[in-house]
Amino acid sequence: MYTNLLPMFRNYFKTAWRNLLKNKFYSLINMAGLTAGLVIGILILLWVQDERSFDGFHKKAADIYRLELFGGTGASKQIWSMTVAPIGPLAKKELPEVAEQLRMTYNNYASLYKYRDKSFADERAMFTDPSLFTMFDFPLVEGSAAQPFPDAHSVVITRKTAKKFFGDEPALGKVISTETNENYTVSGVIDDLPLNSTIQFDMLMPMTLMMQKWLEAKIDLNHDFNSYMYFTFLQLKHGVSPAGLGPRLNQVHLRNKPEDTDADYLLLPLNKMHLYNADGSDAGAQTVTIFMIVALLILTIACINYVNLSTARAMLRSKEVSLRKIVGAAKMQLFLQFVVETALLFLFSAVLAVVSVRLVMPLFNQISGKQLVFDIANGRMWTVILCTIGATLVASSIYPAMLLSSFDPLKALKSKLSISRGDAAFRKTLVVIQFASSVILIIGTLVIYRQLNYIRHKDLGYDKSHVFSFWMRDMRPAYETAKGKLLGLTGVQGVTASTNTIIDMGGISGDNEWDGKAANQTFIVHPIAVDKDFFSFFKMQLAEGEGFTGTKADSTHFLLNETAIKEIGLQHPIGKRFRSWKINGTIVGVVKDFHFGSMKQKIAPALFYSQPDILSRMYIRTTGENAAATIRAAEELFKQYNAGYPFSYAFLDESFNQLYQSEEREGTLFFYFAAMAIIISCLGLFALAAYATHLRFREIGIRKVLGASVPGIIALLAKDFVRLVLLGILIAVPVAWYAMHQWLTGFAYRTDLNWTVFVIAGLITIVIALATISFQAVKAAVANPVASLKTE
Repeated sequence: MYTNLLPMFRNYFKTAWRNLLKNKFYSLINMAGLTAGLVIGILILLWVQDERSFDGFHKKAADIYRLELFGGTGASKQIWSMTVAPIGPLAKKELPEVAEQLRMTYNNYASLYKYRDKSFADERAMFTDPSLFTMFDFPLVEGSAAQPFPDAHSVVITRKTAKKFFGDEPALGKVISTETNENYTVSGVIDDLPLNSTIQFDMLMPMTLMMQKWLEAKIDLNHDFNSYMYFTFLQLKHGVSPAGLGPRLNQVHLRNKPEDTDADYLLLPLNKMHLYNADGSDAGAQTVTIFMIVALLILTIACINYVNLSTARAMLRSKEVSLRKIVGAAKMQLFLQFVVETALLFLFSAVLAVVSVRLVMPLFNQISGKQLVFDIANGRMWTVILCTIGATLVASSIYPAMLLSSFDPLKALKSKLSISRGDAAFRKTLVVIQFASSVILIIGTLVIYRQLNYIRHKDLGYDKSHVFSFWMRDMRPAYETAKGKLLGLTGVQGVTASTNTIIDMGGISGDNEWDGKAANQTFIVHPIAVDKDFFSFFKMQLAEGEGFTGTKADSTHFLLNETAIKEIGLQHPIGKRFRSWKINGTIVGVVKDFHFGSMKQKIAPALFYSQPDILSRMYIRTTGENAAATIRAAEELFKQYNAGYPFSYAFLDESFNQLYQSEEREGTLFFYFAAMAIIISCLGLFALAAYATHLRFREIGIRKVLGASVPGIIALLAKDFVRLVLLGILIAVPVAWYAMHQWLTGFAYRTDLNWTVFVIAGLITIVIALATISFQAVKAAVANPVASLKTE
């Protein structure tokens, strides 16, 4: 039996090849649609696989959780990913379920690192506990994981950093110095971090050194429950559930700081850290789900093209099938024949798709912000590719093969065979699904564009136009002198400074007190030190009171934004006592709310204070016309005080746009996906229109002889397809409304889902569909009727 299989399948392939060559037009249409669908589907699914793989490479990932704080009152209550320093060690000490703890925080003490005559600025340096090397799978290629930091001035660096600092020289034992004249000895080299790691760094210093620095400021980190500056990870004993640990950690915290009753601890699983918040809400998972659906929609559209053309042209092959049946072909043999035909077409499409994926991968990475690599040895990548191709092949081949192998041979030979109403309805349903999917993607693109446009043009509560900023570093003590020089330049309209960037104010503090504070009330606020011109520079409005005056009295004055005043419940705040950290002072002004972060979150409480000696970021407003000259002047001034540093600046407009980089990428990808969906759908529509025109060739000729006009014939051929497109739009609108409504809920400040979006998407689809159909319709309508009447 098996000896007959090889000749049989050889015959199948030979017949399939001849049929593909005989119908080149339809074969090319099918191949183009399938190739395009596979390329987009594979790229999206590789993107999805990468997103879902984050942090999964750690062997203990299932037992590791990041500790997060759900703290504050009212609108200020939100999830903070940074906690106080003592909570990790206390959790390990007091909770038997905790096997290990780890704290990490940024090194804000140094920003320039030198080795001999080389200097490097702004390396991603962090302080950490040594348990990082036993809890996570960041393997040391040099050094000891058991003792990564032999002393407080040890440093572990990545392989990439070692190459940058030392070239091909051995890294162990080398000494790196900082601008603060501290020396660090390289005690280990860690393998470069995987791209799908949420935790990223270039250099690691011991947490013991951080504690020493705070002790110099007379603050013991082991008992400091006011500074929320640390990422804390807990490794639970294997198999232990985290349920109930949050409330017990709350009790540990309250024993040390009883007034923080509004602060709740949450445990976020390590393998969910990239896509979810600690309360289970979305932090990217929704986007991954949407992209998976998009991939399936585009693959479905490509499959529908093949199924529609195969079933539509089934009547033309009915006699072929009937003759095969009469000479003894079984139904299963015919079924296999048509499956092989589909497989052969898929083979060509799959090869083209894989080659195309390899070629467009750099462009896809540029658009998506990924660094995916087309590695032929990557089994996971091939799993995605082969599963995509295999599933699409099965979906496309089964129904056409069943239909073509089921004809009644006698009826077919007598030309009395007709496609059933059910088959015709099925084909029409597929066309409706195609265009409904395309309309959903077009609506998604338009909504994302509207939301990004809304963000760009929304009144932020401050003016960021023509402003660039940079870290002052050693220029800080000479700030007033530098400010005076810059204000003397023609192109400079204003100069100010602060501790953090106004785009994202960063740090938080829970050590606050005021007149009328309720018992056990927790108030978490974003503090920022500013100079006296900060509010006028950014054209920010004061709701009450006054700003800073530049006098010594400013050191005990505070300004809060409207949200902060509302949350602490002060009716008449001006003149009321307020304490932040160890500074007792008075509220002198209330700043109108402004956006200092992503519009995905509500405006949070903000606190402004005056401490000139810690101002670190300078802002310069230019006229716009002399920006280049102003930047050069600022660089020259910067280098007078920072000879070892490279000058690095950023315009606020650019920094603001970076907050929405992922949304920008989503919008760009959606645009391309929608365009490809329309192109693939129109390829199928074009072929179906050509086939419908071919079937009605004689009818068109007769109608023209009897006086039918060209517009009338075009309308006759187009109306059936237009009805299907309109039905697709009607189905797509409620689905797209629901999907984009869910997406918009991720923004605290968002545009509305205006009806014009749906009208525009529908009109775009109808115009493109009409243009596709009309090409064939016009071609048939202007043809010489004599030619059609002479056929057959």
